Amino acid sequence: MHEKLSGQPVPTEPEILAFHTRCEEFYPADAVNACIDQQRQWYDALCAEFDAPSPEGLRRRDAVVAGRIPVRHYRPAEVASETRIFYIHGGGFVVGSLDSHDAICAELAHGARVELVSIDYRLAPEHVWPAAFEDCYEVLKSLLAEGRPLVIAGDSAGGNLAAGIVLKAKAEGLSGIIGQVLIYPTLGGDLVSGSYIEMAQAPGLATGDIAYSREILKAPADNPFAHPLKARDLSGLPPAYITAANFDPLRDDARNYAARLAQAGVDVTYREEPQMIHAWLRARHMSRGAEEGFRHLVHGVARLLGTR
Repeated sequence: MHEKLSGQPVPTEPEILAFHTRCEEFYPADAVNACIDQQRQWYDALCAEFDAPSPEGLRRRDAVVAGRIPVRHYRPAEVASETRIFYIHGGGFVVGSLDSHDAICAELAHGARVELVSIDYRLAPEHVWPAAFEDCYEVLKSLLAEGRPLVIAGDSAGGNLAAGIVLKAKAEGLSGIIGQVLIYPTLGGDLVSGSYIEMAQAPGLATGDIAYSREILKAPADNPFAHPLKARDLSGLPPAYITAANFDPLRDDARNYAARLAQAGVDVTYREEPQMIHAWLRARHMSRGAEEGFRHLVHGVARLLGTR
């Protein structure tokens, strides 16, 4: 069940609507019209507002890969597998950092009972395509070189980067990736059909925001590593857990990629959160739907890891 506001469907869960209202107090709906520094200040304040206590016993360690790429290692009190998670944060390729997704990474590592490594990749517009992609791929190679299996995960723009580096790893014959986790990812849909129209003004993310991100990133329109939905062959990719929000212009990117993976013979679990909006991960401690979605996410990740 959902209602319509200004011709657009909106959720009816009170908690997720309260979450959206709270978000807009820190990060306004027209944030993309502000300068980059202002956008980042607003986003950092938003992330700080939804910070959460660290799981008991979890340890963090910051490091640098290839002499220039900051990463953060999370080790929970209980470790059930040598497999690690490589997590890539969202933020439209413009905002976000190690700190913006710190609590999410900590809770994911704790819930899945494995070590997790997050990355602080270069952001646009200072660094356009392929800077962020290259940073993520460099860290991926560094982690795989250590000989431990890896699950690659990312949300939103991070889901794009995660899917893209998995495709490149397949193309280059890299082994060791046992799973991919894509959380409301942006994967290169056409912007003019399906959920891009139905949810064009959805709470939390508009189709215009996605167009803005593409313009500022300047990735080639025909590059499948930048737009994974344009990849011709998805066979042979690692198993996937993909989750989408119903009230999100990016919903059909996730839905269509999951369908194509399944058609290519890839083991894929797809879950669509019926009352959620984009960025619902941050609402996991105030929304029943987000709490349930996060619980399923942890379970899906743990299944890929073999810890459940």
